[in-house]
Amino acid sequence: MKISGKNGEITVAGSTVAGMDTWSIDYTANAEETTDFADAGVEAHIPTTTGWSGSFEGKKDGAPVAIGAEIALVLKESQTATQKWVGQAIITGISAGTSAKGLATYKYSFLGTGALTVPTA
Repeated sequence: MKISGKNGEITVAGSTVAGMDTWSIDYTANAEETTDFADAGVEAHIPTTTGWSGSFEGKKDGAPVAIGAEIALVLKESQTATQKWVGQAIITGISAGTSAKGLATYKYSFLGTGALTVPTA
């Protein structure tokens, strides 16, 4: 099912982050090579850890989100309850900007600190 991103939302510690209009998340799995002579020249691997990170950005609308503390993060794809990414994360960076012809903007970077709940629909 395709969905429109227009109803997305970002919440940090239970509060919606006002002014945000874009988010992205990278969820990765690491693997270690286990190749030995018995593998007949074909590389073999086993999964090890997973991790996640990403960013969100938009127009400044209020004070910036605090940097450096672990927070509850929810990235909603829509307002459907099952269409969200949920986990604990640390805000690791804030980039702020403005221009004479535009609006003030914030971009936040985050790093996941534990398990990530992924959308189910």
